[in-house]
Amino acid sequence: MNGTHRKRLFWSACAGIFMFGLVLAILGTLFGLPEMRERLGGLSLAQQGDVFLALFFGVFLATLVAGPSIDSFGNKVVLTLSAALVTAALASFAAAESFPLAALAAFVLGFGGGGLNTSTNALVAELYAAERGAMLNILGVFFGFGALFMPLVAASVTDRLTIPQLLLIGAALAGATTVVYLALSFPPPSEPAGFSLFATLRVARFPGVLLFAMILFFQSGNESSIGGWVSTYLGSIGASPRVATWVLAGYWAALMFGRLLSAWLLRSMTKASLVLASAIGSTIGVLILLVGSSVTALAAGAVVAGLSFAAIYPTVLAMAADRYQRLAGTVFGLLFAVGLIGGMTFPWALGHVSERWGLRAGMVLPLFGAIMIALLVGVVTARSKPAVAAGG
Repeated sequence: MNGTHRKRLFWSACAGIFMFGLVLAILGTLFGLPEMRERLGGLSLAQQGDVFLALFFGVFLATLVAGPSIDSFGNKVVLTLSAALVTAALASFAAAESFPLAALAAFVLGFGGGGLNTSTNALVAELYAAERGAMLNILGVFFGFGALFMPLVAASVTDRLTIPQLLLIGAALAGATTVVYLALSFPPPSEPAGFSLFATLRVARFPGVLLFAMILFFQSGNESSIGGWVSTYLGSIGASPRVATWVLAGYWAALMFGRLLSAWLLRSMTKASLVLASAIGSTIGVLILLVGSSVTALAAGAVVAGLSFAAIYPTVLAMAADRYQRLAGTVFGLLFAVGLIGGMTFPWALGHVSERWGLRAGMVLPLFGAIMIALLVGVVTARSKPAVAAGG
């Protein structure tokens, strides 16, 4: 593959992960606006958590299917279908005016987003075998761009655009991404023997895979909890919707900047050391969110959390890809699937805990997740061995 074509594929992966960032951030942005909950019939905090659950359940199911589909049929099929589903789901969300319709649209949105997430990461890991850690972190920057896009638009022009218009802007971007994937050629599948859903379960037997998966379980739960609830949390202490949305934008901007910084830091430190330092920083950021009482303190906690979260997910993926090179798509599928169980359950549980005891009590959940990541990375570091290419 020549260098020009590889760059085109990398930029197409960046477009896909941008859309996945938009998918994960859009509900947190919209639910920070009181009119969104009113539009859907006056959602309770528990129902808001249920909509997040539907979104992440869609991502979870797509992740189970996407990994072996990539290895069997290639990235082009998965990316094109996934982008088309995101387009349809955002358009459907724009028309939804009830909780059931919103939950259904959220599920389809998550299913398409999950395919984009798995396939873009697997594609970049394949394209840049010698520099996976740095390139996956750079890819993650575009996830941050996507996650930042909708909060910035909402905070800047919320008085000029309606909620359906915001959603249709996202649908137009996803539609353009679908067209790009249709036009490009991609590398052939690595395991063209045929699709097997059980392949995702078989790779769980590889040494260390479940340990990596548990780190991503807590990390995905933390990212989705803070990204989905921080604007609502700010609103609960009296911040205006615009201020709350700007704080959410600051969280995603910090996550994006952190991934740029991580790509640079990996030149001088090991992947495991970077993840451990990030886990400690995450604990500090979420603790500030838990105990802070002013908008300034909560904004600082959100920024510290985003900056610290940044390196964990892509660097753990790079560590796994270093070890399991031949079946990277399927291994990524399993890691994402376990991670998305955390992504599903954390914001859902936070909503139900908050409904009963208040949003501050709900913030204990991501603090617990940050502490567990630090402990698990300590185990990875203690058990680390020279990376080998696993064949099964």
